[in-house]
Order: sequence, then C-alpha cells, then structure tokens
Amino acid sequence: MRRRKLVTFAVAGIAALAGAVWTAIPASLGSGVVIPPLSQAGARGQAAFDGYCASCHGTDAGGTNSGPPLVHKIYHPGHHADMAFVLAVRRGSRAHHWSFGDMPPVQRVTDAELADIISFVREVQQANGIF
Repeated sequence: MRRRKLVTFAVAGIAALAGAVWTAIPASLGSGVVIPPLSQAGARGQAAFDGYCASCHGTDAGGTNSGPPLVHKIYHPGHHADMAFVLAVRRGSRAHHWSFGDMPPVQRVTDAELADIISFVREVQQANGIF
C-alpha cells in the first residue's frame, strides 16, 4: 500500500511539474519557436530569411521536413559562429548533424541580406534560450 501511495504522489508531482512547465512556455508559432520583437536588422533578416531560407528551415527557423531547425543548441554561437552561416550560404554545407542531406549554396543572397538573416536567427535563438 505504501508503494502505491509513493507512485501516486510521484505521478501527481510529475503532472504538476509538466503543467507548470507548459504554462511557462510563452505564446509561439506552430513549431514552438518564439519570435521576439525584432531589431531593424532582424526584421529585414526575417523578410530575407522568408525568401531564401524558410522553405527548408521554416518561417520561424524552427525547421521543416526538408531542413533542420536553426533555433537549436547545435547552432549556438559558440558551436556555429556567424561565419558558419556565411559559409553554408556561400558554399553549401555537407550534412553532418542531421539527416536532411547536404545544403546547396544559396544563390543571389547579398552580403547585407546575409548579415540581416544572421541577425534574425541570432535574435530568435536568444529569445528561445540559445545564446
């Protein structure tokens, strides 16, 4: 009988904790990624991201069936610095963290657009606890 009470309390505790965590999650878009108020560069970057990147990485950088989420600890600035994004766009990237296949170079992205895209991604990452 004592074991049953412990299990009941444990299950109740886990349910309460899960409820507390769920209510602490801010309103977000479909993938669960929070888009914060953006700087001017971040807003320009979001528009450029939507045009060049969203078809694979999602409109909120949360990933799709075609490409990985950029709002992920793997893309933390300490692991993938801004230059990693520049090189991926300019040269493409071989699949090494995910099974989506290689990323081809993205044509026609200007240096200014790329800087703004990186601003957008970093601002969204930071709003989602990746910094």
